[in-house]
Amino acid sequence: MSNDIRIKKGLDIKLVGEAEKIVEQAIVSNYFTIRPEDFHGVIPKLVAKEGASVEAGGVLFFDKSNENIKFSSPVSGKVIEVIRGPKRRIDAIKIVADKTQVYQDNGVFDFAASTPEALKAHLLASGCWPFIKQRPYDVIANPDKDPKAIFISGYASAPLVADLDFTLKGKETELQAAVTALGKLTQGKVHVSVGKNSNSPLAGLSGITLHKVSGPHPSGNVGTQINKIDPVNKGETVWTVNAQDLVVIGELLLTGKFNAERIVAMAGSAVEKPRYFKAKLGCEIATMIYDKGIAKKDHPRIISGNVLSGKQVKPDGYLDYYSNTVTIIPEGDHYELFGWNKPVFDKVSTSRALTFSWLFPNKVYDLDTNTNGEHRNFVTTGNYEEVFPLDIYPLQILKACMYTDLDEMEALGMYEVAPEDFALTEFICVSKQPHQQIIRKGLDVMLKEIG
Repeated sequence: MSNDIRIKKGLDIKLVGEAEKIVEQAIVSNYFTIRPEDFHGVIPKLVAKEGASVEAGGVLFFDKSNENIKFSSPVSGKVIEVIRGPKRRIDAIKIVADKTQVYQDNGVFDFAASTPEALKAHLLASGCWPFIKQRPYDVIANPDKDPKAIFISGYASAPLVADLDFTLKGKETELQAAVTALGKLTQGKVHVSVGKNSNSPLAGLSGITLHKVSGPHPSGNVGTQINKIDPVNKGETVWTVNAQDLVVIGELLLTGKFNAERIVAMAGSAVEKPRYFKAKLGCEIATMIYDKGIAKKDHPRIISGNVLSGKQVKPDGYLDYYSNTVTIIPEGDHYELFGWNKPVFDKVSTSRALTFSWLFPNKVYDLDTNTNGEHRNFVTTGNYEEVFPLDIYPLQILKACMYTDLDEMEALGMYEVAPEDFALTEFICVSKQPHQQIIRKGLDVMLKEIG
């Protein structure tokens, strides 16, 4: 039996370039790059130095603040470069892959004879622990704290994001192994959310509490689901896992191999033929874009992730650790003459002033990255609340983060939010304020001061 969650506040942004449900094998990358910046708050301590050979699943580095949290190589090969930034900060680790892959054998995990401590140690040693994140602070979960519940969103509502019903199809065995394992790590429930009318492979799993979600984006955000099911209060912790990462965890437990392969959606209006690819974490994005002749516009923006909360990468960039979508849309670096003073029919807006998208609720848009305005002080319009379904005051919490009032941030519900929860308010913001960046800085201050 499922529990329905119906979200009324939000905004669906329908964009051109949805990926067709066919899967191709991406051209195998020669080089793979892991960037510690993907793991927010982690200070890397290098294990595999330049010239070292590693197996797939072999340790590249660990977290200096918690040496038990290890980060594994997605492929076997040789570390050819450690890219450093200011003060010798490790910015990236580049690996040239072997032609024939060799996997580190972590051993098949015995669920029947295991304890939660043994399972936790197994996930830490194998490099799968970074797939488990926590609220508060939206960082890698602290293995020394027990969560009151674990949340998994199997419903993707962001624009052009990979369809999880499609990408998880046929992975029921791995998914079941992963959720069975996660169930051992909490005294609470494992909450799994799927679309109300979907045929998700997650819906048939045992040992879960199933929720069926409907409504506009951000109904698929795990933060929205946490807020509606079991909000995080002071002193409490919940863990979250991305649905596709369950497959990696499950395969590791069943076979002993750290297989970093996933199905990635290549989507966007600047893509000749949007579709899905099999690829590995840290692969060269160019193997999906140019070697297949996909890009059709000369000046695109390439985003690892979705258009609202993903991050820009260069054409020679790499797929980041948590993304299952690469979005390519036109770069919006042009100036529109009198754009502020004429009726607009080709842009999405929650305002009815000069913008008529509300007349065409099913229209699909070809948008670029132009912000259509400049940065200014916050303007109180009340629009944020129209697209923000959490029981939190969005403008007030943003301002509290800006002047770092820890007591006010705590009282307003900072423990249960993550930057992606403010992606829509940033999208509609008439002041062009970087909401996600503000929330991230606020969370960092709280983590440092409160811990």
